[in-house]
Amino acid sequence: MPRKSVLRLAGLVVGAALVVTGCGGNSGDSANSASTPSATSAQAAPGKTDDAAAPAPGTQPRIAILATGGTIAGKANANSAVGYTAGEATAKDLIDAVPGIDKIAKLSAEQISNIGSQDMNDDVWVKLADRINQLFARNEVDGVVVTHGTDTIEETAFFLDHVVASDKPVVLVGSMRPSTALSADGPANLRSAVQVAASPAAAGRGTMVVLNDTIHGASDVTKTNTTSVQTFVSPNSGPIGHVDAAAVTFTAPLPKQPRLTFPVPGSTPLPRVDIIYSHAGMNADQVNDALGHGAKGLVLAGVGDGNTSKAVVDALSKAAKSGVVVVRSSRVGSGSVVRNAELNDDDLGTVSAMYLNPAKSRVLVQLLLANGITDPAKVQQDFADC
Repeated sequence: MPRKSVLRLAGLVVGAALVVTGCGGNSGDSANSASTPSATSAQAAPGKTDDAAAPAPGTQPRIAILATGGTIAGKANANSAVGYTAGEATAKDLIDAVPGIDKIAKLSAEQISNIGSQDMNDDVWVKLADRINQLFARNEVDGVVVTHGTDTIEETAFFLDHVVASDKPVVLVGSMRPSTALSADGPANLRSAVQVAASPAAAGRGTMVVLNDTIHGASDVTKTNTTSVQTFVSPNSGPIGHVDAAAVTFTAPLPKQPRLTFPVPGSTPLPRVDIIYSHAGMNADQVNDALGHGAKGLVLAGVGDGNTSKAVVDALSKAAKSGVVVVRSSRVGSGSVVRNAELNDDDLGTVSAMYLNPAKSRVLVQLLLANGITDPAKVQQDFADC
């Protein structure tokens, strides 16, 4: 449920409607499903067109599958019971492994990269975003599915959610088992992702992640288990829908507010933003090392409500007052980091991450810095509005 929060920063009072999902959360009035006509798509952001109209009756939706690698494209290592090499299968291999997928949509396939998601990087992010925006701007497809490794899928989803300027759906999908495993989950997940991307009810929902018959929004989804196929959860808001062989059902309403979007960064690498992981007995070495290597932003993965040792607090405040963007997030798996609660953000010059975890906070700060946004009041407002 939405909550009303008042942000206070250096004398500035800003009223903002917050949703437990944080950035990009859903705050509409009703859910919808693929078995009923699509609701009106979410309000378009400034400069956007509402281009998410359903395909003409009697025609198949056009879905582009953009492959990046990951476990879903992995092949088992004969020398290990659990080991595998990520990024071995191609986009066409993945499609060919799903009988009947061509009955759901008219598919096209492109190989953007073929890497494990632990090696995901700014160059691939920008390449993906540019290609997706191009496909939508030319009206060549009705939706996009991105195959991706699960380790950083939530970060790529969050990035795309804020740089893709269309209400057409983008769905990221992966698997926990390689394509050659005895019980590979990739084929079923890919089929589900195509179903979601082809669903009229998916329009206006931004970027989503689909695994294990469950649909998650980009802002809240996170990986919670190293090996389980039910690894992805949305700890603050819950999933936004479910999919089975017969239907796509959204249980969360369409967002009322437009997504906060940015231009795709024109150059890479993106501005350096480091995550500072808090622990007992901590000194300021991590902060000083990050700054010494050129970090323009720092995200604290703090204990509890975004807290840390006094030595680190002092170092972070000094950095913030020198112009570095400093955000307090938490290493805890759920809950909000409340502004001016455990620490006085107004005095420190820091920003509260609210419901965004450290990894997604880092991505947002990179986008803000890439667009010249460094003022703490503006950064805080964008954390509330995104």
